[in-house]
Amino acid sequence: MSEAVGSALLRRHIGRRLEALRKHAGLSQEQAAEQLQKGRTTIARWEEGHENVRFRDVDVKALLEIYGAGEHDTKVLLALTAETRNGRRKSWWHDYTETALPTWFGLYVTLEDSAETILQYESELVPGLLQTPTYAEQVARVPPGYLEEDEILRRVQVRVERQSLLTRPRAPHLQVVLNQAVLHRPVGGPRAMAEQMAHLLELTAKANVTVRIVPFSAGVHSGMAACGPFTILDFPTNEFGDPLEPPLAYAETLTGAMYLNKPDEVNAYRLAWADLEKRALNQTASKRLIVEAQKGYTSG
Repeated sequence: MSEAVGSALLRRHIGRRLEALRKHAGLSQEQAAEQLQKGRTTIARWEEGHENVRFRDVDVKALLEIYGAGEHDTKVLLALTAETRNGRRKSWWHDYTETALPTWFGLYVTLEDSAETILQYESELVPGLLQTPTYAEQVARVPPGYLEEDEILRRVQVRVERQSLLTRPRAPHLQVVLNQAVLHRPVGGPRAMAEQMAHLLELTAKANVTVRIVPFSAGVHSGMAACGPFTILDFPTNEFGDPLEPPLAYAETLTGAMYLNKPDEVNAYRLAWADLEKRALNQTASKRLIVEAQKGYTSG
């Protein structure tokens, strides 16, 4: 299994499989706990994928026997629970407090850290994974007075640390579609924008990063008419071919976020993404627009 797959994601996947097996066996959490000779909270924590749960082989085998799990499910779950005990890598975001990483955003960072593909549309801003520190600081300062100075600096640090996601081994493929307005809305002044445009061009040279622009000439498109900025996360499969997490659509607000994982919800955002891709310029033409914007800020 790829080292890029986070422990939290793996634990949630294990929890969903255990819950499905329990329900298929017609047992409540209380009944399963009684047969396992554990407390109900133990079963609940397993199914929630709690990060402090230790999946001991003897307990997992006993529970799977109680559930009447078949050979395939038993093999898969024993392998996956063993993986949680293998000293999985510590993700960068574990080092940050909830102050620097808001609770509602923490789940997204966990998921983003484990994604195989990230599809992202932005209408007003360069996405966080592609921002320079200067650009990120200017964004963190609005609305004025919302965050204290030390909090602004911590959030910029978090944003910069997140970008290591794109350069690690087996990095996710980031596909970004930007409204052309993003290139022309000055954030931090001409020098900062010239630096940001140069950074975009540098990142698009990476095999796992693509940036395409929806030009003004595209007219009405799904990003402006239906949904606004959004992200779609797709996740890797395990060695048995099962996805570790359902696809997710994510939309952020000033004080919270929406996590949408129902099939019809995700499909609606995929339709929006397909429309944006159809209207966006190809990579070559998009780079040309970024270069032109960079020259404009440099000459200005």
